Amino acid sequence: MKIINKTYVLVLVLIVAAIINLLLLYESQQIDNSLSNSIIKTGDLKVDAEHISSLAISVANGDINDKENLNSVIKDIDEFLLKLENGGSVNGQQLQKIPTELTEEYNKMKTSWELYREKVIKVEKTSVFDREATNAMNYVLQKNGELVLSTKTVSDELSNLDRDYNRHKEIAKELEKSAIEIGQLTLLISIGEEEDVQQKLKNERIAFEIELRKLLGIPTEELDVESVGKINEELIPIPRENSNELRKIDPLWEALQARIIILEERALLSPDFNLAKNEMIQQKSILFSSIDDILLSWNAEIVKNSQEGQIIIQALLLIDIGVFFLVLFIIRQSLLPLGLITNALSEIKEGTYGEKIEYNKTDEVGTLVDTFNVMSNTIKEKDEQTKRTDIAKDEFLAMITHELKTPLVPIQGYADILLSEHLGKLTDKQKERISIIKTSSETLLSIISDLLDAQKLELGQLRMKKETHNIKNTIVEALADFEPDLEKKKITKIIDLQDVQMDYDPVRIKQVLTNLIKNSLNVIQPEVGKIEISMKNLPQNIQISIKDNGIGIPLEKQQDLFKKFYQVDATLTREKGGSGLGLAICKGIVESHDGTISVKSVPNQGAEFTITLPKNSQPTKSPIDIS
Repeated sequence: MKIINKTYVLVLVLIVAAIINLLLLYESQQIDNSLSNSIIKTGDLKVDAEHISSLAISVANGDINDKENLNSVIKDIDEFLLKLENGGSVNGQQLQKIPTELTEEYNKMKTSWELYREKVIKVEKTSVFDREATNAMNYVLQKNGELVLSTKTVSDELSNLDRDYNRHKEIAKELEKSAIEIGQLTLLISIGEEEDVQQKLKNERIAFEIELRKLLGIPTEELDVESVGKINEELIPIPRENSNELRKIDPLWEALQARIIILEERALLSPDFNLAKNEMIQQKSILFSSIDDILLSWNAEIVKNSQEGQIIIQALLLIDIGVFFLVLFIIRQSLLPLGLITNALSEIKEGTYGEKIEYNKTDEVGTLVDTFNVMSNTIKEKDEQTKRTDIAKDEFLAMITHELKTPLVPIQGYADILLSEHLGKLTDKQKERISIIKTSSETLLSIISDLLDAQKLELGQLRMKKETHNIKNTIVEALADFEPDLEKKKITKIIDLQDVQMDYDPVRIKQVLTNLIKNSLNVIQPEVGKIEISMKNLPQNIQISIKDNGIGIPLEKQQDLFKKFYQVDATLTREKGGSGLGLAICKGIVESHDGTISVKSVPNQGAEFTITLPKNSQPTKSPIDIS
């Protein structure tokens, strides 16, 4: 029998089973659709209440668009409860009114809802943030840039004075640093980092006030100079022609200081909002409990009234089981020939194309097999064509990336010439703009170099130049490039290295180490940051570990860390710069040395990258080349 005929038989069996089911259902006691709708809608109240909670918080945060949605959901629940009490329909679905036996549970649920609605409205009308503290923060962030520029101008005005004013110059520099620190601390408060930050902000404010008074010739005895490590001292007056900007700072600082004091004493989050939200959550739990109570009581009532229908349901179940086994037997017999096609499709899924199925029958399966064989050959041809296209695309991209590097070299060269002032003196603003050009070209060159390396890695066109070197020297050279940054940011470094002679490409391994050290510097905090570089000399290989105490990497993101263009934190990448190719290139370089690279990290506890390299690598062709 052909499969189509077997299908007709199956359909006929299913139709007969459906007719029997209908006849049995008509004879048995059924729960009314309106009763089912009422119970389902009552259970959905928990979802709606949860939705209302999130909408109320959103409106309190200032999202006015959600206010209309909140009012709409509250109105829908009020209408549903009214119709549940008296009967009616919702969205075209008829509801059965609450049974008389459940009146007490219904009244309890309705009262809980009314109380919850009041709490929701209270949350909606309560602001999340302390308005005065928020306004103060916005003002400080807005005016801090002006304060920084003014303090820098003061330093410039005093720089031309003689050595009698050296102390004035030192204080001006301290004012500039304090202004920058005040802006950074205010920014930390704006993102919720208020613990200890408010005290630091207070200390910086007092320090700025003390130093400003000294320059203006105002006494500082009334200020707590010792608490911030300062001393009372009198300075000779600054010539009027060199104090123009200093006199402008005084009113600006007076306005800023008043706002900073507010930030020192008050938190951004409103305590009224937290109290209202907690009351809403507590009442929501009471509402959920009342909903559960009425659903349990309703279910018990249904079970109590449906004992008579259990016999019919059991009979219906036995018939359905018999039909199920009958249909299953017929389907099994009809679909056995399709096992060949299933196995062949599994091979295609694994990437094996061009395989043919041997099946000689002329039924529908035979036609399907012939079609499959043609499809398999077509897929094989398309796959080969796609591979050739991908190779050509990658070669073209590698060529274009290489050509993009060419115009950057003269840009950097001329920028260096201009900055060295061989072609004439430059103003500070001109130097600043040319420095931006140079820095931008260097960043672009770094990204293009990463793209070029990644493409050559993809095409297998790179080779490694392995020679015998001391791996310790390479690590020290890589770390030396970052010494200025380490000293500037006061980063603690711990080094534990050994002299080991081994075969490797020093240029590429230094590239790997440089990338990992740079990544660590980008995620650790100045002054408290720490980088630890250690090495283990094992019998057959060496292990190099680079460990930091930065922000760490979430566990779910570690598995994709070495993929091309993958970035853990896009915000940090935009701030620090990067293409998302660095770790992918590092992995390719290490694996070309027959080595491995791995990472261990816990969020907020830092990360540790470990490189394992064999001491005597085989001189085989590597997928990476330095050319």
